[in-house]
Amino acid sequence: MSNIYVSNHPLVAHKLWFLRNHETKPKKFREIVQELGSLLAYEATQDLRTTPNEVQTPMGMAPASILADKIGLVPILRAGLGMVEGVWELIPQAEVWHIGIYRDENTLKPVEYYNKLPVAPTVSLCLILDPMLATGGSAVATVNVLKRWGVKNIKFVGLIGAPEGIEAMQKHHPDVPLYLAAIDDHLNEIGYIVPGLGDAGDRQFGTA
Repeated sequence: MSNIYVSNHPLVAHKLWFLRNHETKPKKFREIVQELGSLLAYEATQDLRTTPNEVQTPMGMAPASILADKIGLVPILRAGLGMVEGVWELIPQAEVWHIGIYRDENTLKPVEYYNKLPVAPTVSLCLILDPMLATGGSAVATVNVLKRWGVKNIKFVGLIGAPEGIEAMQKHHPDVPLYLAAIDDHLNEIGYIVPGLGDAGDRQFGTA
């Protein structure tokens, strides 16, 4: 469990309250998902590599650092889209690659339906963005895709994780760190996190 990071930041806890609240409307829900994406990405990128540099200030030259890693954001469609803008505000030079995976409601297994990655990887670090780590099927499948693509450094950034999803990631990809706002109790019989916040995609896009 050494690569599972659950935020203890007061702002994360405060904003998570709004997401869990069943009365929060889609517009506010989207705003909070974006803000939490930014806060959690900040925690997930503390070990980014930098190279020494310098910069001209109005008063003279100052030592500085610039990012050495090329970063890719990989939102799992569709719920992960809401986290992209928050992370992009922190890392505007990041590339965004979309992978479409949905969970079959009958089998609870992941089904890949969209992937436009180029032949060779263009980034050295991928941040997978998905609000909910429930069964873990979509996250595991996405890491499989990225590893086949050739990316060596992968992190998962989500909002709420279930023990079942965490176990699945630990089993299949123990090298992938997980950054979460909270770990909830369990999955129900239809694969939803309890207490969770409902369907993150439906609540973002008003399709509940």
